[in-house]
Amino acid sequence: MAEMRMVHSVDRTAVGAETLARLVSRTAGTHPGYRALARGVRTLLLDGRVPLRTRLPAERELAGALGVSRATVTAAYDLLREGGYALSRRGAGTWTALPQGGRPANVASFPADDCTLDLAIAAPGAPESELLDAYADAGRALPRYASAPGYHPYGLPELRAAVAERFTRRGLATRPEQILITTGAQQALSLALSLLGRPGDRVLVENPSYPNALDALRRAGLRTVPVPVTDCGWDTELITSALRQSAPRAAYLVPDFQNPTGALMPHEDRVRIAETARDTGTWLVIDETVSDIALDVPAPPPFASAVPPGTGEQLVTVGSLSKTHWGGLRVGWIRTGCSQLVTELATARVPADMANPVIDQLVGLGLLERETEVLRRRLPALRAQRDALTAALSRHLPEWRWRTPPGGLSLWVDLGRPVASALARAALRQGVRIEGGARFGVDPGTHEHRLRIPFTLRPEDIEEAAARLATAFAGGLTDDETPGPGRRPWVA
Repeated sequence: MAEMRMVHSVDRTAVGAETLARLVSRTAGTHPGYRALARGVRTLLLDGRVPLRTRLPAERELAGALGVSRATVTAAYDLLREGGYALSRRGAGTWTALPQGGRPANVASFPADDCTLDLAIAAPGAPESELLDAYADAGRALPRYASAPGYHPYGLPELRAAVAERFTRRGLATRPEQILITTGAQQALSLALSLLGRPGDRVLVENPSYPNALDALRRAGLRTVPVPVTDCGWDTELITSALRQSAPRAAYLVPDFQNPTGALMPHEDRVRIAETARDTGTWLVIDETVSDIALDVPAPPPFASAVPPGTGEQLVTVGSLSKTHWGGLRVGWIRTGCSQLVTELATARVPADMANPVIDQLVGLGLLERETEVLRRRLPALRAQRDALTAALSRHLPEWRWRTPPGGLSLWVDLGRPVASALARAALRQGVRIEGGARFGVDPGTHEHRLRIPFTLRPEDIEEAAARLATAFAGGLTDDETPGPGRRPWVA
């Protein structure tokens, strides 16, 4: 949040009165009563939109920003303190807290303990035998690199060549000079956005979309132009219209098994969007981190292979080994249409992160060499886990609805009513960590009737997680836990 700042005296972040008023009005109404205000602040905390241990504005300042009496804010803060959601100390103010044992339902939260079933992260574990073999090969190769300083801002030449060959094999001729190796796709995306856009620039994004990408956009000070995507797919008319009307600086799209809906963009839609982006001068930032997780259809070719001649110069593709291999390795990449942009991206990367560790890149190279074998075993296992999840949900929660995606790692489930945030909190008390749909929305409060449920756990854990979700759902989600009347309408 732009108005948050560090408060060194108490070593916490602080949220300004105007910022909190703007955020809370979306969940509690423009001029809330004290109960609605307390509920709104609690919702922001539990959804991760206001961090834990954030100092809240002074009562008088927040009252002025909201247009309510100071007594209303005082009573709301009292309710938060009584519930364990705020702490106060004379001279230090009031800051956000959680009841003992509580945790925010946020994709950046860590698992509570070994007994918690984690459905907040849609990523599989490592392919153990291939990972061990790749580490063994990397250990044998490492001495060849040890005499040099070890800094490779562009990435190891061998790994860049392997990623380029991977693109070429998928149908998009690529040279190693067009590849930059990064610390995962998240760094690739953040680099691309920071280089291509400036604070205040517009960026077209899907709604819903990947939460960490949305966070990167917000941190870069970019203004989002949301376009809806459902589990049935994209409305290309709306996308091309938004491109023409707003002429955004960039567009961030996940065309291959979109996160969280699992939708796959048709070839003709890719061509049309690329042509319109060329006409409006919009950069396309394409996220292909799950493009190889094709469960019912052939793996799609790279988006850039579908663009008209001359359009690829304004297209950046990001990818990584996190979804196909292992997120713990943190090896990603950027592919661009020209090597000059790679140089600019590498230059922008150095002040924060000079280079990936050589050993990690060597392991990544070994895994890429074994990719065919990894996917040969991984894809059938994911199909089986997807079937296990749909069967378990049908048994335990037959009123929920979803469209089975042709690929990807999760279901985008319709709960039938806007209670996802409350359900996520209730599920955590049952030992399941999961994301409410609001975490994936461009606008706070949207998609409250949705859950993203990954099928990356073992079948027996999937069954147990579904049973625990059913217990949480049947336990009664009280009015005190559901969104207030001021919450923005959710979008299907």
